[in-house]
Amino acid sequence: MSEGDGGEPSVAEPPGRADGPAADPGARTGGDGPRMRGPRRAAALAAVLLFAGVAAVLGLTTPWNPLPGHVPGGSVQADPSLDFTPHEIARAKAFDGAINPPAYSGLLVGLAVILVLGFTPLGSRFIGWTTARVRRRPLRVIAAAVALTTLLRVIGLPFDIWSEAVLRHYGLSTQGWSAWAVDQLKSLGVTWVMYTVALLLLYAIVRRFPRYWWTGAAAGGFVLVVAVSFIYPIAVEPVFNKFHSLPAGQLRTDLLAMAKRDGVPVKDVLVADASRRTTSLNAYVSGFGSTRRIVLYDTLLKSPRPQIESIVGHELGHAKRDDVLWGTLVGALGVAGGLCLLYLLTTSPRLLRRAGVDPHVPAARDARSTGPADPRSIALVLALVAAGTQLAAPVQNLVSRRIEARADAHALDLTRDPKTFVAMQHELSVRNIDDPDPNWAEYLLWMTHPSGPDRIAMARTWSKMHHAPIPPPLH
Repeated sequence: MSEGDGGEPSVAEPPGRADGPAADPGARTGGDGPRMRGPRRAAALAAVLLFAGVAAVLGLTTPWNPLPGHVPGGSVQADPSLDFTPHEIARAKAFDGAINPPAYSGLLVGLAVILVLGFTPLGSRFIGWTTARVRRRPLRVIAAAVALTTLLRVIGLPFDIWSEAVLRHYGLSTQGWSAWAVDQLKSLGVTWVMYTVALLLLYAIVRRFPRYWWTGAAAGGFVLVVAVSFIYPIAVEPVFNKFHSLPAGQLRTDLLAMAKRDGVPVKDVLVADASRRTTSLNAYVSGFGSTRRIVLYDTLLKSPRPQIESIVGHELGHAKRDDVLWGTLVGALGVAGGLCLLYLLTTSPRLLRRAGVDPHVPAARDARSTGPADPRSIALVLALVAAGTQLAAPVQNLVSRRIEARADAHALDLTRDPKTFVAMQHELSVRNIDDPDPNWAEYLLWMTHPSGPDRIAMARTWSKMHHAPIPPPLH
């Protein structure tokens, strides 16, 4: 039993085989062997081309200036003191100071655990222990995925409880602990399904095409991302919320008329029962094609009608630009490139040995699972995915903030009511207790939307550009 086996008995091991090279030098070879150099070069080239394509698309299509054109006297600069009282600013800062410790601690601990599991033999040993009695390969992949994701969720649970306690203290959470626990179990169940499906497909491709699996993985990853984005509104969102059509009445009539005037085909506006877990205000667009939906939190329906129309105008901006579809396609390209890079890393003998996995790569399908085909490499795969996701987050957040700003500009163009827009952004910030002056780390790690003062400043800049009355300070 070689080092890193984690107690797992060998499968169809030939008699007398040592841990050195295989008896048939052409049957199996390490990632640096001559049989792997061509596929690795091809995968590296594909990764470079895909990432370059993503960078080019983002560079050319991201609305870096959501309000193009001349601004008489220059753009208005964000100033929280103009619209937020000292009490509102102090409360937001206090909340930020309370919610940041569990958020940052949970992030750091979660990353540290998965990286340790992935880049040391601990992960392969853990998987070997949890799958020791499982013989069928697909079931071993499922068991490993469930075991690892459950372990990570359990490790993160104290920080989730800490965060929930802070939300309760500040009145943002309306859930009882039992309902919160049910939501956590639902979230874990969704995680199990998504990870097991993705990993089953990945390891099936790895075993079927041991030298060129990056081609099938990249194509499959692209398709899977698009499929998940399409079905998410009808398969996942209902797990956490109940939805109903906005009741017939003047508000529904006005919102659908606004969508028609904007040239956006909207058959329905849905309301989510968000008030059973939060007091925050929100609305969103998800899906595309026949699954596209505009959803309002039921907490938002108590706001004045002009403010609701301003929010819906923002969401119509996303729908008109097909932001969800476009983001899905760009993200799918990024995932395809990431899978090519994953191929390069998981066929590295040095990295596989560090992870406690036999680095030999089968030249063809056989009874053995070694190299990337070994289910014990799942810890390494998840660690690489976690690292890549975290590295990509600042870029994703930056692009997201620009897209959200463009949707704000669309709402202003559609409603021609910057005063109501300013009032709505103030209410959103106060009700959600958003930090009016986030620091650089929050921008990099968390912020997918501009800050409230930034959005208010945009409305005043829009007013100057269109020679409209500039909304006065609220306080």
